[in-house]
Amino acid sequence: MTTYIQFFDEGLPPEHELLGGKCASLVTMTAAGMPVPPGFAVTTALYDAFITASGLGEVIAAKLESLDPSDVAQVDLVSAAIREEIYSRPVPDHLREPTVAAYAALQARFAEPVPVAVRSSATAEDLPDASFAGQQDTYLWLTSLDDVLSHIRSCWASLYTSRAIIYRLKNGISEEGLSMAVAVQKMVNARVAGVAMTLNPHNGDRSKVTIDASYGVGESVVSGHVTPDNVLMDKVMLSVVQEHIGAKHIELVPDATAGRLTEREVEPERCAVRCLTDAELNAVAMLAKSAERHYGTPQDIEWALDRDLPEGEDLLLLQARPETVHSVNKPVAAAAAAPRTTTGFSGIGGITAALLGGGSYAPSIPTHHHQSKDTS
Repeated sequence: MTTYIQFFDEGLPPEHELLGGKCASLVTMTAAGMPVPPGFAVTTALYDAFITASGLGEVIAAKLESLDPSDVAQVDLVSAAIREEIYSRPVPDHLREPTVAAYAALQARFAEPVPVAVRSSATAEDLPDASFAGQQDTYLWLTSLDDVLSHIRSCWASLYTSRAIIYRLKNGISEEGLSMAVAVQKMVNARVAGVAMTLNPHNGDRSKVTIDASYGVGESVVSGHVTPDNVLMDKVMLSVVQEHIGAKHIELVPDATAGRLTEREVEPERCAVRCLTDAELNAVAMLAKSAERHYGTPQDIEWALDRDLPEGEDLLLLQARPETVHSVNKPVAAAAAAPRTTTGFSGIGGITAALLGGGSYAPSIPTHHHQSKDTS
């Protein structure tokens, strides 16, 4: 029987080919008892069935044949044409119905309807040696079935943005077997959110945990729209080695009336102080360490504190993936790698600085507001 839908907590194995990197990770983390928001995967089998039923496979192959990645204008034309085909072809009822039923089953777990995030999960993303997932999309705070169905299709189309096409062509990643799963997951009502790495991203020192944190939904941190608080901690003692209080001038928060996220300024008194308490810092570091221990390699995680959950139970793990820059090298000796300074990092958050141009690190999952439709 073909699996078109797989709930994260269904107890089925995390098959990468069926779930893509992101959903496989969510299934694995859920099975390991980590605090993952509930949701389900629309599997690659459903995407593949849609491509077959619509006859798009041959159309896409023909458009990509002999495409020169250096001819950006031509790539843009081909990208737009393929994505328009994906948007315009009807999804047959027998392929639409499993998603409709799964969305209803997810909502039935809660007393009131909850907003969800829809996130792409490509089969070629998050590989240890090819972290390029930023070229697919995430849509936040969706509140209706129609929106969910529409943005699942947007995730499918994001497989063929210009950047994704060029990346695959330049890196010799075959289109053969390329597919896209999509995660539909309860939206976290983030009070504070951010990223954490189980090493120092500036020098690969594995004796440290680095945390970037800011108010509201974590998109503002991952995208670099705010300068977050940045804290470097000793991995064993969980003591703060360095910290830099970021400006954190804006936060993304839900607008219940409009049913979407909205950006607002953060009050000066909140900007001036660290957005995480000592206990919350320790909890985030412990969560990152548990992910590293589970996967056996340095991790790059996204996390959030959910304002709807009780204190002590409000820390959620949104994403964990292998760190792909320093992890391929031999571990750096702690004493030589992490000279203590009194000036903090480079003036902006350490992880964010590394993500946005501080060297060779490539961001794995920049997220996009749900109004964003295309990252190309």
